[in-house]
Amino acid sequence: MFHKEGQRIIIITFFIVVAAVLAAHYYVNLEWARFSLQVAALIFLIAILQFFRNPKRRVTRSFDEILAPVDGKVVVIEEVDEPEYFKEKRKQVSIFMSPTNVHVTRYPASGTVTYSKYHPGKYLVAWHPKSSTENERTTVILHTPKFGEIGYRQIAGAMARRIVNYAEEGEQVTQGEDAGFIKFGSRVDLLLPLDCDITVKLNQKVVGAHTCIATVRPLDD
Repeated sequence: MFHKEGQRIIIITFFIVVAAVLAAHYYVNLEWARFSLQVAALIFLIAILQFFRNPKRRVTRSFDEILAPVDGKVVVIEEVDEPEYFKEKRKQVSIFMSPTNVHVTRYPASGTVTYSKYHPGKYLVAWHPKSSTENERTTVILHTPKFGEIGYRQIAGAMARRIVNYAEEGEQVTQGEDAGFIKFGSRVDLLLPLDCDITVKLNQKVVGAHTCIATVRPLDD
């Protein structure tokens, strides 16, 4: 299964690869060169297909858990001052996606979209400390039954040049469903309340719509 955001690119790439394979077959006389060009073209097609894959996942939905919005590796867990919407301290969990990860963004929780905004910006590498505030990005806020308002940011990186965001203000959304797509590698920041318990560690690999990122703190704590 491939994501709808990749359909046009996949079709164009397919025709380019077919043309390259045929051109090499008819116009390249050296066998090793012809074979190398054809293999390279097929590898390129496989890489594009791999990038736009959209595996179906069974989601165990819970109001008591925040699930990973993307596949990748946890690169930041810290308290930050969030200046755009909350204007207060939040727990930030950042997940970096390499070009080999699934790049679908999924809603980390069920709730109502109360804020959704696109910001043009730079294309610093995704792990740069200022990428959260200076790179091209979208900020989405969800009002959830147990956590109150939580946020996430899709952040473009040095390779990512297009962010797709489906969240619309006032919309009711469901945990694990498609929320957007980031093309060619970047990161997503989760902005969570201070009184939640983070359940992941730095450098841990997470799976979108599967890995629990945070839980509601028990009342007796």
